[in-house]
Amino acid sequence: MFNFRLQVFYTVALNASFTKAARELHITQPAITNNIRELENSLGISLFNRNHGGISLTEAGRIVFEYTERAIDQYKKMEYEIGRLKKSFSGKLKIGASTTIEQYVLPVLLSRFNKKYPDIEILVFNHNTMNVEKDVLSHKIDLGVIEGNPGQMEFKYIPFMQDEIVAIAHVSQPVSKKSQISLEELIHTPLVLREMGSGTLDVILSALQRHEIKLKDMNVKMHLGSTESIKNFLKSSNCIGLISVHAVSKEVARGDFQIIDIDGLDITRTFNFIYPQGQQDGLTDMFINFCMKNKE
Repeated sequence: MFNFRLQVFYTVALNASFTKAARELHITQPAITNNIRELENSLGISLFNRNHGGISLTEAGRIVFEYTERAIDQYKKMEYEIGRLKKSFSGKLKIGASTTIEQYVLPVLLSRFNKKYPDIEILVFNHNTMNVEKDVLSHKIDLGVIEGNPGQMEFKYIPFMQDEIVAIAHVSQPVSKKSQISLEELIHTPLVLREMGSGTLDVILSALQRHEIKLKDMNVKMHLGSTESIKNFLKSSNCIGLISVHAVSKEVARGDFQIIDIDGLDITRTFNFIYPQGQQDGLTDMFINFCMKNKE
């Protein structure tokens, strides 16, 4: 097992919080404090600045963080190679997934992966695309799965799955009676969309921009923070929602929602795996390859 005191230090530094580190490591906050104190005593130097506004790394802390990060990376690679020899893999993989992917795409794949590799612990964190990217860059997670197209040089992007954004309305509402509308009709139809920073909203705005339509031109009634919130909102509102087809396929099949074609508007995107350039490891690669082979 990797040196526990260094693991505690690294987790505290990543979260800039003793409380969050305790929650993540499933130990008490006094245990976190004791491990940090013992590490500082063994090194003979303070690793954190402590003040009322929180904590931050000292110069020594930044040095220890840099070397600890390298050591953790090497330990994970060693753990994977030993598992490969034993044909019995173990370890921990932290995945950040944007909302649509976490709720509607990953669960089946995670279940299958767990059956094949029961000793690999997977932690999944749900954020919008913007926050997943931040967590990947700050090394809070090992792998991101996001919506939208490659946009940052810092990341390695691996295309995973195609998706389509569709216009939906609840069948109880008058707006659902049309199976197709024009772009002009869409502009004037009440809409409910995802929040700013969402990959879903980003790809919608990009598609509209190709038709020289801006968000301010639309009749947006509300922005909501999840696809489920949008679907629930539409049950009692005569609005159209724009969401992933993966998120509504079951309800459409049951007859709860109607997909409305928008003439001339094609909103497609690619789900991508992302990790920092040059920093993938064996466990991350194994998970990506498994998902690529088992996606439906």
